[in-house]
Amino acid sequence: MGLDHPQKTQPAGRRVKRIAAGMILIFGALYTAACGYLWAMQPRLIFKPRQEISEAPADYGLAYEDVFVTVDSGSAGGERMHAWWIPHDGGHGLTLLYLHGAALNIGANCDHARRLHDLGFNVLLISYRGFGRSEGQFPSEQSVYQDAAAAWDYLTRERGIDPRAVIIYGHSLGGAVAIDLAVRYPDAAGLIVEASFTSMRALADTRPKYRIFPIDLILHQDFNSIAKVGNLQVPILYLHGTADGVVPPDMSRELSERTASPYALVFIDGGGHNNSARIGGKIYIDAVREFIESRRS
Repeated sequence: MGLDHPQKTQPAGRRVKRIAAGMILIFGALYTAACGYLWAMQPRLIFKPRQEISEAPADYGLAYEDVFVTVDSGSAGGERMHAWWIPHDGGHGLTLLYLHGAALNIGANCDHARRLHDLGFNVLLISYRGFGRSEGQFPSEQSVYQDAAAAWDYLTRERGIDPRAVIIYGHSLGGAVAIDLAVRYPDAAGLIVEASFTSMRALADTRPKYRIFPIDLILHQDFNSIAKVGNLQVPILYLHGTADGVVPPDMSRELSERTASPYALVFIDGGGHNNSARIGGKIYIDAVREFIESRRS
């Protein structure tokens, strides 16, 4: 007669536990690796620079000058940042420092620069280091802040332009750069921020794929504009398209509500992330023109 051996089921149970423990370890290792990847590759997930320049101001009938602004990078001689200087003869005397977003380079901003130039501005467009023809390594939050400050120094020192005649303009991520610059240089004439966000942390919350990660521990490219606007002393115009699928329009409202200096907030009905000026037409132009007039009065 055979004997029952119930204990034989125990090794099978232990095997299941070992497999489950192994899977947990593998998942944990993969999760940790993913967190490490997000931390190490963060600038490359934010910035999308391109070296090829597709258009130039001349394509829009604008006379311009190629200039190279030296940025103190800690190395001998610094690093050169490519820019376009587009003067306006007979304008209103204000100069606009144009800070573009996280992708491409200044070649993608010629049409909008032409639109702003037509409003009477001298325009300086810069390609952050690592973009277009600018020198330097891959960009970061700190490097684009340095680039904006170098452009400010170029205008106010090398070209001798009165800071009170310079309006800082930033689109998208460039809006965060513009806010940082305006806090540091409160003698600017004003600030225009278009389609920008409150912080990179808040923007990450709008992306479902990042919700499983400990963003507060991983994030080191903060672009924390919401913490800075309370220190602004310059007048500011916020512009945002209501159909922006990249940055929620309510973020401009949040920024305006926390802004310490005088501000105007204009929503462009149907405007997307990159086309509010074209979609808004007269509404967009009138908002900028009214802001210009307020700075000249």
